[in-house]
Amino acid sequence: MSLLGLDIGTTGCKAIVFSVKGKQLAHAYREYGVIYPRTGWSEIDPNKVWQSVKEVVNEAASQVKGDPVKALAVTSMGEAFTPVKKDGTPLSNSMTYVDIRGVEQNHWWEEYFGKERIFQITGQPLHPGYSLPKLMWLRDEKPEVFYKSYKFLLYQDFAYFKMGLEPTIDYSLAGRTMAFDLNTNGWSEEMFSAVDIDPEVMATPRPSGEVVGVIPDSITEELGLPKGTVAVTGGHDQPVNALGGGVVSEGVAVDGMGSTECVTVGFYKPILNKEMLEFNYPVYPHVKKGMYVSLAFSNTGGNLLRWYRDNFALDKVKEAEETGVDVYDLILKEVPHEPTDVYVLPYFVGSGTPYFDPESKGVISGITLATTRGQFVKSLIEGITYELRLNLETLENAAGVKIDRLRAMGGGARSKMWLQLKADMTGKEVVSLAVSECGCLGAAMLAGVGIGEYDSVDQAVDALVSEVNVFEPNQEMYEKYSEKFSIYSEIYPTNRELLHKM
Repeated sequence: MSLLGLDIGTTGCKAIVFSVKGKQLAHAYREYGVIYPRTGWSEIDPNKVWQSVKEVVNEAASQVKGDPVKALAVTSMGEAFTPVKKDGTPLSNSMTYVDIRGVEQNHWWEEYFGKERIFQITGQPLHPGYSLPKLMWLRDEKPEVFYKSYKFLLYQDFAYFKMGLEPTIDYSLAGRTMAFDLNTNGWSEEMFSAVDIDPEVMATPRPSGEVVGVIPDSITEELGLPKGTVAVTGGHDQPVNALGGGVVSEGVAVDGMGSTECVTVGFYKPILNKEMLEFNYPVYPHVKKGMYVSLAFSNTGGNLLRWYRDNFALDKVKEAEETGVDVYDLILKEVPHEPTDVYVLPYFVGSGTPYFDPESKGVISGITLATTRGQFVKSLIEGITYELRLNLETLENAAGVKIDRLRAMGGGARSKMWLQLKADMTGKEVVSLAVSECGCLGAAMLAGVGIGEYDSVDQAVDALVSEVNVFEPNQEMYEKYSEKFSIYSEIYPTNRELLHKM
């Protein structure tokens, strides 16, 4: 038997099948992309997402018929929800986290409730990216969609519903809505009643690693899965990434290098102090029962390289198609060893922590006619990594959590050059793992826990997570980057007001 982890992200989805010993048996990926109808709006098409889900599950499952899938779990992006009819038909596209349509509703929450009260209930710093402000926007601006909806489902629960099961959301993903009560592990009556919305429009919250149900035969046939395949609650992508990277105790942090850059650290008691709120670090349930996580993140990560690929590297795309070499390997091959003098503020879709400024813009400064394409590419990666250092230093000061080592995961973790840059710039050890696709591995672990293949997530981590390479910081490069970081850290505060006018 085998276990399938399904990861539904902002720009694409993947299905990976693992043996119970952690060996990767099959992999499938589809990219569906993001729609930008107008400035500040960011959407994904749930119909394309579900079609892609069906394709990747079919493709992955077809490769392991000799070791058939027994259970699956879903990990997904947070915040984005889909209004659906009772038969599962989507009524509109989904607004992603970076969509700014909840800004006015966000101001209402600040005036009516106050940031402090919201943080103490939900563990989420007030921000228009969360589901609840956008749910209010939909009600106010598109009542014809809002009042026709049976449920408003995030992508984990949307997938289970489309699989013929009751819409079920785990605690970690529910925590990304700004409507989940950390104290009761249920939807907050106080938050929903404040805006006169019935919490019954949401999926049922349950812990991660619990059986949702057996997928009906008609759906398993459509998905190419064996009859009797069990669906298990998964989680929000970052805590599931953390589980796949071995975060089941305090002091361990993982660096998710996907479309966004995200560091996840775990602890046993929710840290809801004023510093965490001031610097916008969320606190919400981990997929390991009894633990919580916080995130330090940038909205711009691998998506910045994708932007470069699609707009400035079509020759590399063509070369990749002709040679079969990964396009990003070709792009990164040009970067120089030494630090560049170009500074990139990677707020191309607003900032993440610590500033949480959805109205900010990206900045590229220091370019001259002597700047090469390789230097420009490296400056993009440096900008993402400067932001990582800013977040690590701020999070450590706010939460009192010392982070000495980063376990890298995601697509970007395949680049040794980038991992060494992280070590040099942050002064911390950076570790690559045997399985870089930790999201799908973490989901597969939860699937295994749900059907009793592992006694606990701790046992699953002990059996399946192992380190491969350790990248030690180069002291000379660290000192060079520390000087440049002092310049980088002034770019946003100096330009904030101007960026808001653009």
